[in-house]
Amino acid sequence: MDDTSLGVLISLLAVLLLLSAFFSISETSMMALNRYRLKHLAQQGHRGAMLASILLAKTDKLLGVILLGNNLINAAAATLVTLISIRLLGNNEVALTIGTLAVTFAILVFSEITPKVIGATHPERIAFAASHILTPLLKLAYPIVWFVNLFVSSILWLLRIKTNDSSQSTQLSLEEMRTLVLEAGHFIPQKHQSILLNLFELQQITVDDSMTPRNQIEAINIDDDLEDIVHALSTSHHTRLPVYQTTLDQIIGIVHIRKVLHAIQSGKLSHDMIREAMRDPYFIPAGTPLLTQLQQFQEKHRHSALVVDEYGELLGLVTLEDILEEIVGEFTTSAPGQTSNYRQEDNGDWLVEGSSLLRDLNRKLNLSLPTDGPKTLNGLILEHLEDIPEAGTSLRIDGHTLEILQTQDRIVKMVRITPPAPVSAEDAD
Repeated sequence: MDDTSLGVLISLLAVLLLLSAFFSISETSMMALNRYRLKHLAQQGHRGAMLASILLAKTDKLLGVILLGNNLINAAAATLVTLISIRLLGNNEVALTIGTLAVTFAILVFSEITPKVIGATHPERIAFAASHILTPLLKLAYPIVWFVNLFVSSILWLLRIKTNDSSQSTQLSLEEMRTLVLEAGHFIPQKHQSILLNLFELQQITVDDSMTPRNQIEAINIDDDLEDIVHALSTSHHTRLPVYQTTLDQIIGIVHIRKVLHAIQSGKLSHDMIREAMRDPYFIPAGTPLLTQLQQFQEKHRHSALVVDEYGELLGLVTLEDILEEIVGEFTTSAPGQTSNYRQEDNGDWLVEGSSLLRDLNRKLNLSLPTDGPKTLNGLILEHLEDIPEAGTSLRIDGHTLEILQTQDRIVKMVRITPPAPVSAEDAD
């Protein structure tokens, strides 16, 4: 064979390798597409995304036409390499061996690895362009693809593998959605990311984690003198106050200060007027998920609820504001005259009241105290020690050093918390 014929064979081989590379890069890029972004672009009217969505909706036929074209071209390339080897080296075993190794190397490098790496790196750019070629190609080769898929479907049926429910493979669990939000940190503002993550946790957090404990509830006793009630209503920084009779376990209603404000200012407030202005109390069981309670507040048009245990004893008060703060963080300031539950010392230690909620401590002070048991710092210490501690007692919980500074009435009142020392890179190694 002359040099011209040999050159034609080599040129034809190069074309076949390029075609094989096209099918390889198309396969990888189509499979590597982000299905959610693809759906979004298709809804926006992107032509390439729409074609790619149609092709991916029938994965068996898409893979059928790609692999059909790829295998036919690779077989043709192998035949050409054999002819070229025979013409150059003669018809012998050495020529055939060299031809086999050469075509394997060429297909592996130029038609498989390199295009697939490119397809995985730039899936959208390549898949959207390739879909314009694969769509008519699938229509042309549809009879062959359909015939081949008959055998494929039979084998899958024998193996009891179902392929018709593709929606299950694209559904995201709660943890996967959380990971998705974390990975999208470059595209979502940090505050928005924090809100989304808090929303994912809302079903796992209960009202016990966010409620105001019973001993911190601001309420009025209907049996008190009118002067004391007026003073309590006038100085309260809340808009709604529980009203009880004798003890907090006998709450008879919730009064909105706005409804009695005019009577307070005119000096005409009376016990009967307070009873008329009261709204029936709204009780909820302990352990109610915050997301459920948020929905209940919306349906019942309420802003606060009283949390009770299985015996009907009052445990605390949860408000709509408490739930919103779990989502967006604190957005209100402390009331005048109200002291903070936390105070940091010069050495970095924190002085904390024993009634503080553990979730608040972890969130506001960047601690990692366990929250799967007791809800307050006092409860955590009592559970850990299994005894009523005395002032001066120290203990260690999950790397935090806790020193009891003050106890009163079998309750831990004040605690000094020493956070764990930060781990340096050298210590980590």
